[in-house]
Amino acid sequence: MVRSMNARRPATLASLAAELGVSRTTVSNAYNRPDQLSPELRKRVLDTARRLGYPGPDPVARSLRTRKAGAVGLLLTENLSYAFRDPGAVVFLEGLALACEDAGHGLLLVPASPEREDVAAVHRAGVDGFVVYSVPDDDPHLAAVMERPVPVVICDQPNLESIDRVGIDDSHAIKTMAEHLINLGHRRIGVSCMRLARGRNDGIASVQRQANASFHVQKARLTALAEAFSEVGVDWEQVPVVERFDHTTASGASAVNQLLEMDPEITAVVCTSDILALGALDEVRERGRRVPEDLTITGFDGIVEAERAGLTTVRQPILEKGRAAGRLLLDTSEPGRPREVRLETQLVTGTTAASPRSVEERWFGF
Repeated sequence: MVRSMNARRPATLASLAAELGVSRTTVSNAYNRPDQLSPELRKRVLDTARRLGYPGPDPVARSLRTRKAGAVGLLLTENLSYAFRDPGAVVFLEGLALACEDAGHGLLLVPASPEREDVAAVHRAGVDGFVVYSVPDDDPHLAAVMERPVPVVICDQPNLESIDRVGIDDSHAIKTMAEHLINLGHRRIGVSCMRLARGRNDGIASVQRQANASFHVQKARLTALAEAFSEVGVDWEQVPVVERFDHTTASGASAVNQLLEMDPEITAVVCTSDILALGALDEVRERGRRVPEDLTITGFDGIVEAERAGLTTVRQPILEKGRAAGRLLLDTSEPGRPREVRLETQLVTGTTAASPRSVEERWFGF
């Protein structure tokens, strides 16, 4: 479409000030410091601006002048759609948004695909600080964030001593689940875990890979499980652990299939997230096995979908985690001293865990 050569050029701050017979500062105050003008004068400025087509002060120029962007950046090392698809990420995002709303700040999502190392989005982001949401310690996007001269809060992982952090005690949280299963009598278990490193692995996670994991949350949960079950005589090296790179219910379904192929006699599948557990739950029932009569399945997170399914899980306050991360980032009352907010978790004993049946009982159950 060809624009008319006679189209009127939009007004500028200078031309608007000339039209009104006031200073440019007065026009600027009408938008940025309205308390400096009388209501009548401000209304006259805004009415004239609308009539002349003046769009308001340039936000880019304003941010350059004030060195403030008025926005918080969320570094999410996933594709952008993950923030709106994954139930846990959605709730965390809501909590962070609430904190930004309270402070009058915007929120900028800075997605960083786990399979690409392009950190340009971090360098381009016009933000006053970053909330880094659950990334590995060797992530290049994290390194790019740390190069920026702005405040940073890390949520969940990694745990950097000099940086503010919000999280839970993952070891203690999953140990309560392990103790619950042990008390029910489970000794022959399988584990379905989220990705342990940046490199894709959809298969067995060896003991060495578990120990070398760069995602500290998953490493902490697996280590705590190993310690708890080893205390009751379980050889952790014989426990099948399978890893899935993509955090989806489909991954949970394929993981439980692999576990049952590796050891058909396992009595419980411990999943390190509710999403994996929900996928496992659907798959096991599709195969004609009963939960928990034939197989116990547990999760971790406490998302709404898990509650609806009656999943035995560990509930963490995901909404409050996002809110706490935002508040900590925007609170500048204690500069120079690393702070930590540690939130409480709760074991939820749903309907998907029970004592294991004997081999004979399981056989007659089919």
